[in-house]
Amino acid sequence: MIFWGFLALATDMFDLATGGRFEPLLAGISPMLANLWNLLVDMGYLLAAIGTLGALYRRVIVKPPKMQHESMVEGISILLTILGICGTAFIIEAHTGAGRWEPVGAWVAANLMTNFSASTQAGLAASSYWLHMMLIAGFLVAIPASKHMHLVTALPAVIFHDREPSGKMRPLAVDDEGKAVPLDDLDIEEFGVSSYSQYSWRSLLDGWVCTTCFRCQDVCPAYASGKSLNPMQIIHDLRDYANEHAPILLAGGTPEESIIDRFTPEAIWACTTCNACVDACPVYIEHVPKLTDARRHLVMEAMEYPEQLNVAMGNLENSSNPYGFGAHERGDWAADLGVKINEPAEYIYFVGCAASFDERNQKVARATISLLQEAGLDVGILGMSEGCSGDPARRMGNEYLFQMLAETNMATFQELGVKRIIASCPHCFHTLGKEYGDYGGDELEVLHHSEIIAKLQEEGKLPDMHKNGENGRKVTYHDPCYLGRIGGVTEAPRNVIGGVDVEPERHGKDSFCCGAGGAMMWMEEDPDKRVNEIRAKELAETGCDTVAVGCPFCSIMVNDGLNSVGAEMDVMDVAELLWEQMQAQLAEAEKLEEVAVSGGEE
Repeated sequence: MIFWGFLALATDMFDLATGGRFEPLLAGISPMLANLWNLLVDMGYLLAAIGTLGALYRRVIVKPPKMQHESMVEGISILLTILGICGTAFIIEAHTGAGRWEPVGAWVAANLMTNFSASTQAGLAASSYWLHMMLIAGFLVAIPASKHMHLVTALPAVIFHDREPSGKMRPLAVDDEGKAVPLDDLDIEEFGVSSYSQYSWRSLLDGWVCTTCFRCQDVCPAYASGKSLNPMQIIHDLRDYANEHAPILLAGGTPEESIIDRFTPEAIWACTTCNACVDACPVYIEHVPKLTDARRHLVMEAMEYPEQLNVAMGNLENSSNPYGFGAHERGDWAADLGVKINEPAEYIYFVGCAASFDERNQKVARATISLLQEAGLDVGILGMSEGCSGDPARRMGNEYLFQMLAETNMATFQELGVKRIIASCPHCFHTLGKEYGDYGGDELEVLHHSEIIAKLQEEGKLPDMHKNGENGRKVTYHDPCYLGRIGGVTEAPRNVIGGVDVEPERHGKDSFCCGAGGAMMWMEEDPDKRVNEIRAKELAETGCDTVAVGCPFCSIMVNDGLNSVGAEMDVMDVAELLWEQMQAQLAEAEKLEEVAVSGGEE
């Protein structure tokens, strides 16, 4: 509220700086324009005043523990200064605003100023004007030396924030058309970011944009589980590093301490890339790219990364899946389903590594294909021609390996004329749909399996789900980060299962991470700092007997978390739940038919 108020009243400061020439300029164009501007400024001061009072109440009365490390004197002084600027503005408006569209000033004039004589009112207005100017001057002097620099930097940060889809990572290098440079033509010497100067100006600006509102810290799964990563501290580290090493940086030098050392490798590798911090930030700070860029350097240049990742990276390079299974086994799960394999089809079901090789998630793939076939969809799979989408490699920091996988898959898509893809893994859904465009996949239409199933239900080609009917389940739903928050798909999975009986405390775009993203699936967590256990407890608190999911990684992590906390709940994909109901209905129909036949024979 303070931010938006300041955007409006900043124009009033511009008017003051130009000696009051801005309003007459607007009036010369149109009196209506000047009136609208006066109204905008008046509302700006009001918003700033209300927001400031709220901030004062929180800081002085509520006193949240997370704010105790901050300077109480500095914070209160700045807030009182803002309140003084707003208050003096209203007194000035009350004296000079007759006929203007300034409702707050008019209210002050009608209810407060009438108790004073005309000369006293004039004196109050004059003294308020000079106090107003001094407070503004003092505020402008104090801003660069305080955290309130965000009042200046927030506007350009909002204007120039990343317009790419949420969670999208950028290629190592792009050509004149903005597409990724093919690996064969790639000629770069530095990978990722190892020094402060390698970050873009917009990324560096974030250090002075942070409002220290703690929103990113509050939603970070790594921080909540006790790990060393605090997304807000990463941004503060960026700012503090620049301030401490300013002489060297301004001279074009490189400080002995690298920005990666300031972040610490432990924090860099704790990120699940769930994007909760980015989504929560009111001023569009981009926390995650700073960490993934650092990972690129650590993996491709420094060769300093968690040892556990060696196995997954080696398997991805040699077998095109992180598990190390042979490509010839990719389609074994579908051997008896009569599905097209590596043939042209209207839709290609991109199975993903987990559903191809993990026995538990193969059931999801079977349910998905069975539903699509039941609806009469022309669908096929790639079988041994499918490779990993590359998401694990990219989030690990091995951008070179990711691009190799992406280019191989794109060649397969082009050979078969693939245009429409269905993915049951949100990581594949995101990577294919949002990131493959840089590698020639602009025309790919990628749907999550819940989206196409929900659409088929709407068209009457698949039945609706009735949880209280055949299976009698009480269902809650866990939103995967890459599907809900990053992908924006929250309603389709719920529609597939006919709604949710009880929502967990954090759901939809505000869902809490399962802990598998950002390549954490292939790293060992401290047993006392497990993200999935936090989420499992939230899901168990719903009192439901079944957790519906829409992601193979979430299925594994949530099930593991529930076992760890001693909660007995089934974890099932939305496609499995619908297919289970359809199978139950079919069995019931067959049973009734048998009864009818046997009755007729009697």
